[in-house]
Amino acid sequence: MKQKDAVFAAIVNVFGEVEGHNVCTEITTEQRKQVNTILFEGFRAGDIDLDREFSDTDLKQYCSGLQSNWLRKDTRLNGGVKYVAKNPGSRAGSGNAELKSIRALKSTVPTDHPHYADIIAEENRVLAEIAKAKAPTVDYSALPAALAAKFKK
Repeated sequence: MKQKDAVFAAIVNVFGEVEGHNVCTEITTEQRKQVNTILFEGFRAGDIDLDREFSDTDLKQYCSGLQSNWLRKDTRLNGGVKYVAKNPGSRAGSGNAELKSIRALKSTVPTDHPHYADIIAEENRVLAEIAKAKAPTVDYSALPAALAAKFKK
């Protein structure tokens, strides 16, 4: 069973009828614990798809996060609200050591510091480099001739 479906089924099992409810705001702490237990047992029984192994402690944390995630995103559970990320792209460059250092520095410098704008400029420069490196390259010689001719530079 897919994780999304497992969360929905567990919530319906514990919460009851969900249609017309914003379960995300109405579910109690006790009900959340019950849902987590159902999910945990489903993972351990192999009934719910899972891509990697977890210790029991890590799996319990995973179940809690999974439940929170689908309470926010599943329109059947959140009162029909389409989920929109608050900070889209905020993880961009998270694997880049230079960008991590720049962001660490930025978090320690007040916004009214005379060189704060320099930090922002460097952050934007590194993000632009990362975006440029990820941009696809087109091999025009591999395209059909009629299509390549329309886009040849």
